[in-house]
Amino acid sequence: MLLQDTALIFERYLRQTMRSKFAMLFGVLMPLLYLLFFGPLLTDLPLGGGSSWQVLVPGLLLQLGLFGAAFAGFMIIVEKGHGVVERMRVTPVSRLALLLGRVLRDTAVFVFQAVLLVLAALVMGLRAPLAGILIGFAFVALLTISLASLSYALAMRLSSAHTFGPTINALTMPSMLLSGLMLPMSLAPGWLDALSHVMPFRYLVDAMRDAYVGSYATASMAYGVLVAVGLAGLAVTVGTRVFRKAGA
Repeated sequence: MLLQDTALIFERYLRQTMRSKFAMLFGVLMPLLYLLFFGPLLTDLPLGGGSSWQVLVPGLLLQLGLFGAAFAGFMIIVEKGHGVVERMRVTPVSRLALLLGRVLRDTAVFVFQAVLLVLAALVMGLRAPLAGILIGFAFVALLTISLASLSYALAMRLSSAHTFGPTINALTMPSMLLSGLMLPMSLAPGWLDALSHVMPFRYLVDAMRDAYVGSYATASMAYGVLVAVGLAGLAVTVGTRVFRKAGA
């Protein structure tokens, strides 16, 4: 029943997304602009850990998941305002499926956008092993699962988009700046590099950059996998409890 209910919710929201193809493609616009206008500035700079594209593209992929998935909860707030959540409450569908179906839809969308971004990066000069690129997509998927689950859980607790938006901005901006999405934190002053280690996304960025240069058996990769899987498990658990308690 859980699988059937999850597939039903996933299909419903995927159809809804497919009806707005422009919005789906527009989501990749900001990372693409960084790729086009910021990437060439890094060419031939001594960034360490591979070429400038092997440093920048993994960060942009995680930026795509960070900002996109973190704001996924806006849909719940809109649906609560239109009574959709109340109507779903009286159905026998699994409460966990109501979360998983939405999260899997978000994951499919952001992985698709990540593929488009990587294709554009390959045209501009990115050279990375296929295995590293596929590992990068897996990290994007895990990050989306984590942040979308937490975003939906937060949206279930809040009643206004005016509260949700500033809260998400207050969390995502420090995450982006301290994770080294644009440039490796190893280039930062010692105190800033040390501070960045409390940010879990830092470990995902370092692991993806290792994957893009073909280094798979590294400590950064091990830490990245552990953090990504652990964060996804914790986020889904929190989201499930909130959905069940709210009777959504």
